[in-house]
Amino acid sequence: MWQPFLHELKQGNQKSLARCISFIENEVDGYEEFLQTLPAVAVPVIGITGPPGAGKSTMVDSLIAQLVGEGKKIAVLCVDPSSPFNLGALLGDRIRMSNWYNHPNVFIRSLATRGSLGGLHPKILEITDVCKVAGFDYILVETVGVGQSEIEIVGLADITVVVLVPEAGDEVQTMKAGLMEIADVFAVNKADRPDADLFIKNLRLMLAPAFATTTQELPIVKTIATEKEGTKELWLKIAELMQQAHTNERRSWLLAEKAWHLIEKKRMQPLSKNILKEEIERHMMKPGFNLYKLCAQFS
Repeated sequence: MWQPFLHELKQGNQKSLARCISFIENEVDGYEEFLQTLPAVAVPVIGITGPPGAGKSTMVDSLIAQLVGEGKKIAVLCVDPSSPFNLGALLGDRIRMSNWYNHPNVFIRSLATRGSLGGLHPKILEITDVCKVAGFDYILVETVGVGQSEIEIVGLADITVVVLVPEAGDEVQTMKAGLMEIADVFAVNKADRPDADLFIKNLRLMLAPAFATTTQELPIVKTIATEKEGTKELWLKIAELMQQAHTNERRSWLLAEKAWHLIEKKRMQPLSKNILKEEIERHMMKPGFNLYKLCAQFS
């Protein structure tokens, strides 16, 4: 069943890619076996994250224009908040990127978080691996927004861009514990606004303690994404960082976490919450009911 899809993926067929992503999202029978047949392909993954309203989508649109102008083929995965009713992506229209939907070198897919708390889609790793097979030069992943707990992107991406705006002082304070670990490069967007230079100065001061023992500072690039200003400089900085030999230690933690959940899911397959609920109801009325003893029967 899956072999024709794999062949079409390798040929860069975007319709087949879209169908494969839907199969994975909906856990169609056989999707796990399909994932096991995927070849290992090295395609750079660039994460775009930052607080809501920073202009992440506009920044991605600007980066697409830069890369398409260089003749590159791009996959863009946009992770959006979920509808509480159907778990679909609330921002699935992606109006800011509408210029690229019919472009032959651009594939855009909106993904809902489906309740995931990490700022990403629960199957983002699988979907990214499928995109790598489809012959793209780069994969851009835009997260919902970044906060203290939303740092999974650093394990997925080879380079992580944190997008900020000059008014983001409070957000920076809220996120700063995670910012040190998340960012490979900062993009201060909407840099034509007042106090942009002061904000950048304060950002450097905030980051200084983390680099007291090293000569390498995190790069900060000023951008105005709506005007596509600073995008070329940002991309040159990203490309420079990708050329540097470095290992993403955080990726192994993400993969270990993913492997844990996959194995856990497989072992829990014969069970369901309904079965557990029925067993609990049957035992809880008995004297000396102990939840831990009941759980031990299923382990």
